[in-house]
Amino acid sequence: MLSNIKRKFIDNCSIFNQNCLLCNYPNCPIGLCSGCKASLPSLPPIHCPICAEPALTRDICGFCLRRPPAFDAIHTPYLFGYPLNAIIYAVKYGKRLEMTGTLAWLMAEFAGKTPVYSDLVIPVPLSKERLAERGFNQSIPLAQAIAATMQSRFSATLCWRKRNTVPQASLGRAERSRNVRNAFGVKQRIDGLSVTIVDDVATSGATLSALAEKLKKQGAKRVDAWVLCRASFPKT
Repeated sequence: MLSNIKRKFIDNCSIFNQNCLLCNYPNCPIGLCSGCKASLPSLPPIHCPICAEPALTRDICGFCLRRPPAFDAIHTPYLFGYPLNAIIYAVKYGKRLEMTGTLAWLMAEFAGKTPVYSDLVIPVPLSKERLAERGFNQSIPLAQAIAATMQSRFSATLCWRKRNTVPQASLGRAERSRNVRNAFGVKQRIDGLSVTIVDDVATSGATLSALAEKLKKQGAKRVDAWVLCRASFPKT
């Protein structure tokens, strides 16, 4: 089943037999040769079981103990580092949409290895202003890949972003939480459902927590956050 899903994404995203995105090696079915795929920075096996921050133990980290996020857990295969960050930047800011098939394949592969099921999969929505500026929501193909692998329902319209928030990258941890507070809306009740929310990168987790909070207020019994990679928030 997973191999068929992967092939579907490969075919639909027009990356079959293209050269490696990173080293230009020919005929790479997923857009990455085996060497470059192996160079992607994997999440260390020891990390916080809630926010996925790399740690020295598998205990819940201090920040999650002090301020528990609304989501139940972040699931991610990679760290935000070279060369994966270069591909993500090229997609988001260089509009290299042909690379989205590769990112979707990586997400589908991870979902096929992770024993977590959700009734509903949702991409983190962009504001109207950000969507108009960028022209696409990079989280949608990632969410579609997870939904197809889980054989779950997918919706890109259940949630919306109420306002155009300041980019999180320019803010400190506390400012990030305030920035996205009440930034999301959910159109209907989802009582008793397990929900997966999907984004490309998680740093402080504030955006994911803000959306998860609204989903739980609308009846979700569990909200898992799935991201392609985890960026560590500066300790200083």
